[in-house]
Amino acid sequence: MVKYAESNISVPRFCEANGFFTTKDRSILMGKICSKDTKAEVKLRRFLWHIGIRFRKNVRKYPGTPDIVIAKYKLVIFVDGEFWHGFDWENRKQKLKSNRDFWIPKIERNMQRDKQNNKYYIESGWKLMRFWEHEIEKEFGACINSILEHIERVEQNNILLKD
Repeated sequence: MVKYAESNISVPRFCEANGFFTTKDRSILMGKICSKDTKAEVKLRRFLWHIGIRFRKNVRKYPGTPDIVIAKYKLVIFVDGEFWHGFDWENRKQKLKSNRDFWIPKIERNMQRDKQNNKYYIESGWKLMRFWEHEIEKEFGACINSILEHIERVEQNNILLKD
């Protein structure tokens, strides 16, 4: 468990008693949202597996439950959804129309937790990579290249250490 230095952003409970309302249709749609095995994650994992890179997925013993852990290379990879992790947050939060008092602290707490987890991995000597889902979809080659470059650097260092 990671201890956090700064105080956590408080997120109110989403319920009618707290003044938050949703339609039945919206509730059904929100219930279908996956926290793991998104299309982008599966695409990235399939490619890595196909080229022979072995990994663990959604490892709960690591802070933030990384989507991909390649322990051999001390590499953790997160594939972040744009809404949930606050992509272009300053512009997007202005566009929220309903239940703003819930969603703004909710997303900002997610962003705070991401920063805290990033700090943990960097201080622990792990290589951390975070990709937005749209990066996986539109810039897949660049994402793969950054992963492969890290693996190649580690391999080169291991060869140098053996000599």
